[in-house]
Amino acid sequence: MADLVKTHAWRDGGNIDGEERFQAFEQEAFMKNSPSNDLVSDAGGGINAVANRLSKWVLAALFGSVLLLRHDGAALWAVIGSVSNSALSVALKRILNQERPVATLRSDPGMPSSHAQSISFISLFTLFSVMEWLGTNELSLFLSGLIVALASYFTWLRVSQKLHTASQVVVGAIVGSVYSTLWYITWNSLVLEAFASSFSVQVAVFTAAAASALGFAVYVLLNWFKDDR
Repeated sequence: MADLVKTHAWRDGGNIDGEERFQAFEQEAFMKNSPSNDLVSDAGGGINAVANRLSKWVLAALFGSVLLLRHDGAALWAVIGSVSNSALSVALKRILNQERPVATLRSDPGMPSSHAQSISFISLFTLFSVMEWLGTNELSLFLSGLIVALASYFTWLRVSQKLHTASQVVVGAIVGSVYSTLWYITWNSLVLEAFASSFSVQVAVFTAAAASALGFAVYVLLNWFKDDR
């Protein structure tokens, strides 16, 4: 009889222990598959994805602010340079015809990254303008560092979101930086003097800037429902 009681008690204890283990296992599985856990683990990627989509608007606002602050011939020249830089990127993509890291995300070629090329052009033009206005001092160096940091982050996002390879982004950044530098030097060494002394040159630069801006606006509208390049 005593043995029977012990056996029954052992079975009950085993059942209780098994139920506790099962509940613990079930709770652990629930925690692993919890939506809140997924949100925590994907928080960084989600923020980066949002920042990547907003990058073009941030850069457009920055570029527009600089153009409004300058409101001079250099601003018109920068508009022409920015649009021609974008056209150069499209041409290089067709010539090089290199696939993106994940072809299913974008169908067009990825070399060079047009985002990186545009970011570099706009960032350098903004940096040149800041140094021109403020000279070399603590404020201008701080603003220049901030511009470079922001541009580097937006450029890195193209790789982190698997829209471009590192080499595609590096090439785009180099092309955009060189183009922006040459465009700025051309203005100061060749165009500025002619712009200041000739009304016909002023009209030509203004007309070219307006046509470039209009053409780019049409291009954006036609590609409104397409994903970022």
